[in-house]
Formats: sequence, structure tokens, C-alpha cells
Amino acid sequence: MKINGKTINIENLVEEIDIDKNIPLKRNNGLILRNSHIEILKRNNIDYTTHSSLESLILEIEEIINDGNIDEELEWLSEELAEINYYNYTNK
Repeated sequence: MKINGKTINIENLVEEIDIDKNIPLKRNNGLILRNSHIEILKRNNIDYTTHSSLESLILEIEEIINDGNIDEELEWLSEELAEINYYNYTNK
């Protein structure tokens, strides 16, 4: 297949995308997190298994951010988890 004059192999593109990283999975502690979320948490030494709710996990992330550890990934994750929490667990 040609895109913008370049030959692109679709099979190579599909192999490069790790779909499994972005599928939300229910974890042993009941939280629904993507593998990509867990990777960010691990890089920042946050143990998600000690939390029983997204709210408590978000609070820990926010504490780290407020302590001066300005990490764009953590800020993004905090916002993402807050949105998931709102849409999935808030009575509307």
C-alpha cells in the first residue's frame, strides 16, 4: 500500500501497535486499569495493588505531583483515571 508516496506494509504497522497495553482489565484488587497505566505507575514506584478504589489511587498520584514531582505522564494518568472514575463510578 502506498501512502503519501511511501510504500507501507500493513502487517508491520499492526505488529508495532501493542493493542494489549490499552485494553482495560479488571485487576485482583477490583480496579480496572490498562497495562499502559500500570507501566506508568511502576515507573513512578506507585503500587496500585494497595488501593481498593480509583479515588485513593488518584489521591496518591496527586500527592506525588503536589510534592514537586512534576511528571507529565503522571499528570495525564491522574486526569485519565479521574475521567474513568467519573464516568464509571459516579451516580449521575
